[in-house]
Amino acid sequence: MQLGAVLIIDDDVAMHARLSRVLAEAVTSPLHIDTADNLQQARALAARTPPYSLALVDVQLPDGNGIDFIDWLQTHAPATPAVIVSSWAEEGTLLAALRKGATGYLLKNAEDIELTMQLRSLQRGGAPIDPVIARRLLALMPQAAAAETAPETHLSPRETEILQLVARGLSNREIATVTALSKLTIESHVRNIYRKLAVGSRTAAVFEAQALGLLH
Repeated sequence: MQLGAVLIIDDDVAMHARLSRVLAEAVTSPLHIDTADNLQQARALAARTPPYSLALVDVQLPDGNGIDFIDWLQTHAPATPAVIVSSWAEEGTLLAALRKGATGYLLKNAEDIELTMQLRSLQRGGAPIDPVIARRLLALMPQAAAAETAPETHLSPRETEILQLVARGLSNREIATVTALSKLTIESHVRNIYRKLAVGSRTAAVFEAQALGLLH
């Protein structure tokens, strides 16, 4: 993923400056950054054409919840991936963010160098997850599997193969190369996987599949 235009959504002006500085360290190509203090500003900016290549979103905003904004993006700007950057790390918030389509979850108390490295991984097709968050998600998986009451999810052998490659951090283009399929075919399979797992992002798809025992 190439980061060309980024939207930072946070009501803390100091955080705008910090994330702008971190992005400048993480990205070597020319970068345009816009900032928004609230959801209303964020929605107005996110409706731009061409779309932002990334949105960094706080959870608690003056006029609503950043997770609701991520849900809004799925309909109004689906080409813009969103990463939560927040002080909140409660289990309900984590799961809600991933299920609404967040591609990553970072914590504000991380060091700048940690945030820089995590955002660099996003450009390589990874899902930037703070290590503290990752440990919590791993701890939640057995609970999620035990509490699962949804109908059994059936993925085709090809979809399972592709999901395994997604879990390894491969991009759609890289999966196309490995499987000798076209990128469009891979994108179609990934959309079907999202639909069957009722998720909106690669990170959520991997989490749900692991919780359901579909990955091994």
